[in-house]
Amino acid sequence: MERHLRVGRLATFVYFALCGFVLGMWIVHIPTIEQRVGISHAVLGWLLLLLGGGAFAGMQLIGPLSDRFGARKVVPVTSVLSCAALVLPGLATSPWALGASLFVLGCVTGCLDVAMNAHAVQVERGYGRPVMSAFHAMFSIGGVFASLVGAFTLGRGWSPAATLAAMGVLGLGVTLAAMPALLPPETAPAEDAGTARSARRPVPRRIWIMAALALVLMLSEGVAGDWSALHLKDVLDASPSTAALAYGAFATAMTVGRLLADRVAARFGPVAILRYGSGLAAAGLVLAALSPAIAPALAGWTIFGIGLSGTIPQLFSAAGHIDPNAAATNVSRVAGLGYVGILAGPAVIGPMTHLMPLNLTFFLPVAFCVLAFLTAPVLGAGSARAAVPAAEEPAPQKA
Repeated sequence: MERHLRVGRLATFVYFALCGFVLGMWIVHIPTIEQRVGISHAVLGWLLLLLGGGAFAGMQLIGPLSDRFGARKVVPVTSVLSCAALVLPGLATSPWALGASLFVLGCVTGCLDVAMNAHAVQVERGYGRPVMSAFHAMFSIGGVFASLVGAFTLGRGWSPAATLAAMGVLGLGVTLAAMPALLPPETAPAEDAGTARSARRPVPRRIWIMAALALVLMLSEGVAGDWSALHLKDVLDASPSTAALAYGAFATAMTVGRLLADRVAARFGPVAILRYGSGLAAAGLVLAALSPAIAPALAGWTIFGIGLSGTIPQLFSAAGHIDPNAAATNVSRVAGLGYVGILAGPAVIGPMTHLMPLNLTFFLPVAFCVLAFLTAPVLGAGSARAAVPAAEEPAPQKA
């Protein structure tokens, strides 16, 4: 395999980890920044919607631009902007300033998200086999690294502004170091006009089905982050420290599953990953919801994470392979609706807790996982290109 492709894959790993690190550095400073700005949890919740709204807006903006100019140019630019925007929440001293900074941070990280996924699709096309899930695992690992750095700096009394500025500068260095390894565009600049026309073609129905699946699966994934610890604490009377293990088990299982999912997809295909992964996730969440004790509930959250781990990467990959000239635009549609699912999770599950116990509300994401199980064949046509490099595609038969 050509060296530039291997190096390009390594650079993609770096940008995924960097994106996870940037968002993770904001997350670990949320309590400190909330206290300094002087806002309640309720106000913080509304401000966090601006982060997600900015990400959605950025994704829709950057998709066509990435298709036109190429991920090689767009990824470094959006990465630089993300690292620069990281310091903004640390400088905010009012709710308005914090809201504006979160919208900007969400917008530029959303742009980076789509651009690096488009580059990942290009790398996967070059490899001729699934490699997408490992990139998403690196995003999670970047978040873990951010939590370790945050624990170190907060423990030594560093201010959020100083820490976020220092990590932003570090991120800029990483961005510039990895930039030369990105792959050149697959199409010549002279074909930009054709690419633009391609982006204006009617969107394939499969893209909207994949986007809908991303919405419900990312909503289901968000349930673990929003409610898993509360489930153990409020339903099973676990201590706060024990309750925290629920999300830890889920997140660890997600990361490990994504590191292994590419090999499974290469052997059994992306449809199997989506179908049986969703089915396994449904079974795990049912186990967690109905468990009368902490141990089986933790096992359920772990199974839930393993099942979901490979589903979203396969949706992004399939969307990118449907039309190479509109890969980023199609990824932005799928990822954008996925972010809507993350934002909708608290708004959907929260009100349901007024009508039924928290654990019974989990049967809504169970139903969503079953829906993904039933509609998994939609990946078949979109993912076939990932298994066969363009140079090896069979020539059309003559009539």
